[in-house]
This record gives sequence, C-alpha cells and structure tokens, in this order.
Amino acid sequence: MTNLRRDDMLRAAGALANRADFWSLRVLDERYEEHEVRNDIAQPLRQDRDRGAMLIAWVGASAGYAATADLSAAGLQAALDAATARAEASAACSLIDHRQLARPAASGEYASPGVDAPLPGRAEWLDRLGRECAAAALGSRIVERCASVRVTHSEQLYLTSDGVRIEQQFRYLLPELSVTAHADGETQIRSLGRYGTLAQGGIEVLDRYAFAGSGARIADEALQLLAAPNCPSGPRDLLLMPDQMMLQIHESIGHPLELDRILGDERNFAGWSFVKPEMFGQYRYGSALLNVTFDPSLREEAASYAFDDDGAAATKQYLIRDGVLERPLGGTLSQQRAGLPGVANARASSWNRPPIDRMANLNVEPGDKTLDELIAGIGHGILMRTNTSWSIDDHRNKFQFGCEFGQLIENGKLGPVVRQPNYRGISASFWRSLKAVGDASTRGVFGTPTCGKGEPAQVIRVGHASPACVFGNVDVFGGA
Repeated sequence: MTNLRRDDMLRAAGALANRADFWSLRVLDERYEEHEVRNDIAQPLRQDRDRGAMLIAWVGASAGYAATADLSAAGLQAALDAATARAEASAACSLIDHRQLARPAASGEYASPGVDAPLPGRAEWLDRLGRECAAAALGSRIVERCASVRVTHSEQLYLTSDGVRIEQQFRYLLPELSVTAHADGETQIRSLGRYGTLAQGGIEVLDRYAFAGSGARIADEALQLLAAPNCPSGPRDLLLMPDQMMLQIHESIGHPLELDRILGDERNFAGWSFVKPEMFGQYRYGSALLNVTFDPSLREEAASYAFDDDGAAATKQYLIRDGVLERPLGGTLSQQRAGLPGVANARASSWNRPPIDRMANLNVEPGDKTLDELIAGIGHGILMRTNTSWSIDDHRNKFQFGCEFGQLIENGKLGPVVRQPNYRGISASFWRSLKAVGDASTRGVFGTPTCGKGEPAQVIRVGHASPACVFGNVDVFGGA
C-alpha cells in the first residue's frame, strides 16, 4: 500500500465513530499480472486489481460483518454502521459470547523477502518464458508447450478500535511450465509442478524451482512417459517426493485438522472430518516418525505471515508430534467454541470475505535419511512425483491420488519409468505406515493458490514444505 493510500486509510479510520464495543478494519489491495508463452506465441497480458475493506463490529455477545469497495471516510463509516446493526440484530443467535474472545493485542509488520526488489519487465519475462517453451520442442510428438509466470502483489492494513495497527506486504511468484506429448492414441502431460510452485519472493523463485532449463527436461520426461508401460498394480512401498507430499499433507492432514470443519461448519460444502475434538492429545495420527508443524515463519513459503486476518500473532506450533495429534488448525473464534488450543490461521481470501480457519504453511519436519538411503531401503516399491488427480471422501479419510510420473524401485535401485501411477489409502491408517523420512537435503517447499473452502466460497494460498517420505505396503495401481 503506497504511503499516500496508507495515510488516507489511517485518517479515515481515525475518524470512525460507532457504538460498538470493539471494531476492526482490514483493508486489502491486491494486483497481479500473468505472462504466458504457448507454442512459441506470446499470449495477451492478463492483469487485475482488487481493493476493498472488511469491517467487523462486536456488540455485546455478538458480531457483525460488512465489506465495502468504497474506501472513503464515508464509505468506511457506512460499512461499520452496517456491521454494528447486523451484530445487534443477530445477538439472540450468537454461537459464542464475543465479550469473552481475546482481542488482538500487538501491532507489527511483515514483508515478503525482497518485496520491493525490481522484477523483469514484460519483454524480459517473455524472453525467459519463450526460451523454455522453444527448448521443449523435442520433435513432432510434443504437441503443446506452455510456459507462464504470475506475479501477485498484496498489501494489507489491519486496524482496531483498541489502537492495534498491523501492516503486511506480500509478493508471490508462480512459475509454471507444462508439456503435452501424444503418439499412437496415447497422451501424457508433464509439468514443472502442476500449479504447486507458488512462493513468496522475487526472481530467485525461478531458481528455487529450477525453471531455467526446465523446458527440455520436462519435455524429455513427457516423452519418457509416452513410451513407458502402465504402472503395475499391487501393494508396494511408496516413495513420495515433496511435490506429491504437498497434496498428501494438504488433503489428509490439513483439511481434516481445520477446527471449524471438525465442529461441523463445512458439512454442506466441503465435508466434515474423521477427526473429533476428543482425539487431541492422545490420538496416534501417524508413526513415531511423523512431525507436522504450522509454521508461518519460513518467509519464502507461500503462506508465511506475522499475523492472521483476525490480528492474532502467528508462531510455529506442532500439530502432530512423534505421530500423536496435539492441536487443530483453529483460529481464535474456533478455539473458544471448542475449548481447544489452536494457531493463528483465521484467514480470508479477499476483502469481501470474513476470516475462517484455513491452512497456511503446513509442513512435515525433516528426518534423517538422504534420498539415496530412502531408495536403498526399499525392496519392492515405486517413486511418485507431481500430483495430477485427487479424490477424497467428505470426512477426509478414504482417498485416491494420481501422479504424473512414476519410477519403479527394486532391491534398493531405481528402475524403469511407468505412466499413470496411482495409489489409495485411508488417512486414519496411511500415516501410520510412514517408515522413513528424508533429511533436509530432500526437502522441497511448495505452495498453491487454489485451496477452496467456505460458503460463500473462498480460494486461498497455502504452503507445504516436506522431505521425501516412504510409506509401507501401499495399494498402488495404474490408470486406465
């Protein structure tokens, strides 16, 4: 947020007058641009900007919300008055007593690494993308090549009637490359990360995901898949690489541990959870090798921040330690409802949505095995990379996931590539089959901009860092 706009907002907020016991103002200003080259042709520049404010008022036991795109003093005052009236009107229906909720207590700032560092202009972006797109043209069997980068700048100002002031600035890059190969009625797609390569930072994000040189590499892997046999079926040890661990963590740990979902809020839309409140502190979620953290402190990860959208200070917390479930993903409101400790993860997708319990950075902590040691410890198994399909039941328990790339492992050695590898399991037992965890050298940091939840719908950014992991005796099968 420019100094001029910030100063305008501070003056407008300082003029707000209201009968609410407490109010908060969250202003969001977000803009993005996306550059793309498809089959060596530059695509039109895509740009957007979204700016507005959410006002929340507490009156007695209840709360009300109002959003506005009018950021003038009059527009903010009207929204605050509307939020206050809604709080008063809903007092008899409030699920909790807002007078007992902890209010935001600390002011502060956060900025993505190098948030103000210069980025390439459009001509340089198209040159970088064009080089990779051209390098992917490895013959007539390559029928489509696409390289793109999306740059998003997001600035947030949070103010309260108690005088709390929080300013956070984010910059996200999403580099992507995909190649489609086709021959003899068979089509295979290989990508850089299937929209899992979102990170905070600047041009260094491209290096983190080895974007330079990815065109020829990804095209070669697509051709390997085209010539590969279908994945065999049957129980095997499963070595998941970090870009697939991202999806596994997201679907079978992240969503099941969202506290509002556990309390039943998502049943009409995204489903419930097999996790129950009484499980925390005693339930064995995984083997003793499983350690999972909520960690907003890794500044390069997609969902790092210093404060959540309810103004709660964010710190690293263990959700699962040595395989035992410790705490849910629940913000201040859900913590009071459930009587459980949580984390600072009340997050909103935009200015016109209220914060709800969301994943942020949800990570598996590294173990002690190198990648070579993980492979050497597998007698009969398969390595899988890069998610391509997912299905999980509405309790986030039974699942079936597919990957772009598979490679058989026999007697501790990597073997032939196989296509359309899939696996299935049950969340409540799958993580207990974890038998080896890679060290920090195997860790990858990934993120996605497309996690959906909520009514009305909210699509938000999340991050997942994980080492490579081995699971024992998993049901593996090939695609049709």
